Amino acid sequence: MELSRGFRIDPIVAPTWDVAELVNRHFDMMRAQTPSESCHVMSADDLFAAGAHVFALRDDDTMLGIGALKPLSADHGELKSMHTKAEARGRGVGSALVQHILTKGTDLGLLRISLETGSEDPFAPARRLYERHGFTYCAPFGDYVDDPLSVFMTRTL
Repeated sequence: MELSRGFRIDPIVAPTWDVAELVNRHFDMMRAQTPSESCHVMSADDLFAAGAHVFALRDDDTMLGIGALKPLSADHGELKSMHTKAEARGRGVGSALVQHILTKGTDLGLLRISLETGSEDPFAPARRLYERHGFTYCAPFGDYVDDPLSVFMTRTL
């Protein structure tokens, strides 16, 4: 998919070195910010093993961000592993990835996409991003349980 500003979003079918590096950066950041019992981040290997559709946003050959859509059921998916490199924030990377994942969900026949993110201040920009894309707050879904460090959001397609 070609985007304005020279961005390109590619589907990733296996963890290439640059995708694995960015997923690992995301994994390490989430583990550093959230106690393990409240952290639901997935490794690159786990994402692919779960059948997630993983997408990389690049500017030419430079990886700027990643995001994934993990299937939960035939009509419900979960947005996972959204991460934009710090040096690329504010350039629309996250917004482009969320929109791409919503479109992919529609293409797959999903009726709903949900997500879990943190409830604390470092996660406020992510929550605002999801709100801008029509996600609303909801109860825990799938295998999640109520946790004061988690926020759950969903959006119908």
